Amino acid sequence: MSNNIIVSAEKRSEQGKGASRRLRRAGQVPAILYGGEAEPVAITLNHNTLEKQLQNPAFASSILNIELDGEKIPAIIKDLQRHPAKPKVVHADFQRVSAKEPIRVSVPLSFEGEEEAPGIKLQSGVATHALNEVEVTCLPGDLPESIRVDMSKLKVGGSVHLSELKLPKGVEIVALTQGADHDAQVAAIEATRATATSGGGEDEEEAEAAGEETGEGEADQDGEEE
Repeated sequence: MSNNIIVSAEKRSEQGKGASRRLRRAGQVPAILYGGEAEPVAITLNHNTLEKQLQNPAFASSILNIELDGEKIPAIIKDLQRHPAKPKVVHADFQRVSAKEPIRVSVPLSFEGEEEAPGIKLQSGVATHALNEVEVTCLPGDLPESIRVDMSKLKVGGSVHLSELKLPKGVEIVALTQGADHDAQVAAIEATRATATSGGGEDEEEAEAAGEETGEGEADQDGEEE
């Protein structure tokens, strides 16, 4: 993944709740840059610029360039705190990364093929997403912007689990390293009232047609009249 997202930052000397409040009133976001072999550094970011960058879905799962004192420092965002009542970011944590050291990052899932899935197209089912992101471990250079979830073959009752996801080379799902019982469901196609009304879709329609051809339908009807 190319790390072409630049986050402009400045060092801050004042720390504490009072200093942070003053920064926020001035349109700044207090943050911390830590990790690697260097000491943690207290920094500030422009709030409006950060908010615009956060609208990019790739921001949270990309290697960022923290531009500080003329130097570009590779990092990932590890934590973002928002105001409980206002649409404002109040603090951010960034972690330095090394090209040779694995990182753990939550990567968004990209759901594809839902419209063509038999469970939706033919059986009137509905797609449900149990997860929207998944935590992975990999080297920074192998970090994907998203992981594809193929739902194009699913029928009603079908599902996709973590172990069925196709991962880029060098990428590993953290949960799967903890054992088979952590193989969580990612997405599924479930039945709806429309599914029941339609009789379950193409498969059941074919079964009914076969029954009529063999005379099974008439035999059932006679049995009910007795």
